[in-house]
Amino acid sequence: MTLIVGASAAGLATAEALRRKGYTDPLTILGAEPHLPYDRPPLSKQVLSGSWEPAKAQLRSAEALAALDASLVLGDPAVHLDVAERAVHTASGRVLKAENIVLATGLRPRTLPGQPTLRTLDDALALRGDLLKCSRAVVVGDGVLGAEIAATARQMGVQVTLAGPQQAPMALQLGPVVAGLLGDLHTSHGVELRLGAAVTGVEESGVRLETGEVLPADLVVVAFGSAPATEWLRDSGLRLDNGIVCDSRCRAAEGIYAAGDVARWHHETLGTSVRLENRTNATEQAIAVAGNILGADEPYTPVPYFWTDQFDAKIHVHGFIGPDVSIVEGSTAERRFVARYHRDGELVGVLGWNMPKQARLHRQEITRSCRATVAASAPGGA
Repeated sequence: MTLIVGASAAGLATAEALRRKGYTDPLTILGAEPHLPYDRPPLSKQVLSGSWEPAKAQLRSAEALAALDASLVLGDPAVHLDVAERAVHTASGRVLKAENIVLATGLRPRTLPGQPTLRTLDDALALRGDLLKCSRAVVVGDGVLGAEIAATARQMGVQVTLAGPQQAPMALQLGPVVAGLLGDLHTSHGVELRLGAAVTGVEESGVRLETGEVLPADLVVVAFGSAPATEWLRDSGLRLDNGIVCDSRCRAAEGIYAAGDVARWHHETLGTSVRLENRTNATEQAIAVAGNILGADEPYTPVPYFWTDQFDAKIHVHGFIGPDVSIVEGSTAERRFVARYHRDGELVGVLGWNMPKQARLHRQEITRSCRATVAASAPGGA
């Protein structure tokens, strides 16, 4: 039997990959939320805006899930892992034992007391209701999620201020040049940027910055990052350090694997540990884990990739952001271009702004053997 803890993208993809590869033993998927597995990237865009009904975010139909022949245990969070017994204890008192356990519990958002954030489907629906009732919102957080929420809220007709410590939205994920262009895009659509100063607190009248300025708001949305959901594993004996620490096969202990946002594994090509917070990695790593459960014994060595949609911009990033950037196709003036990032003369990343196919072609040139390409923080996002 294989037990998968986490019923989102990585967990479901692990189960599906096992079945595709011929695994016939029992499968159980344990989820903390009561919902059937759903996709998270649409939450800050289509679900939040109302262009999708919540059911459209489901990853698979009820028929497809039935065909998977897996037991779904939903709405019952895992609270303890006994590695020696390979047993997971749940909040309701269940004890689930398995030959193989895959940990795919994802992230938990960092929060400010009493302020909404967006991580789950229920969060998205509640935030949509709040946005429909408010006139001025401040989004605290200038990363991927904050920028996406700000764009969606503005398109819903809300007056939006985006606040955060970076000089431009998503500067860490895009580099200063392209992040500056993204800031210009937000400004052109009416988003007010209050960047370069940290938020020190939320008051009745709004959000206070370290400069002393108070940004007026009748709704404050928190989107300043997440942390791996590993609290329930603190007494497990597994190594926890910015995620569940795994070997190159995504194995944390004998019979225990991790996949998705929560996994930090040794990337043999890069020669270091990596943890990626993006939708593509959740699926690709799940497939690698399934293969290794079945005896493939292969290292997981992806080229990182993420995308984000904001206003009319579809931005795709392959690899890592380097200090040297050049526009090699299209033009920034037309908001349609490909940028290449170099470090020490070596191509380490490619970005496409409304040019996804062209970006994929350039991606093929990224040198897989480079060991100096790991930025201070790996790309995150959808």
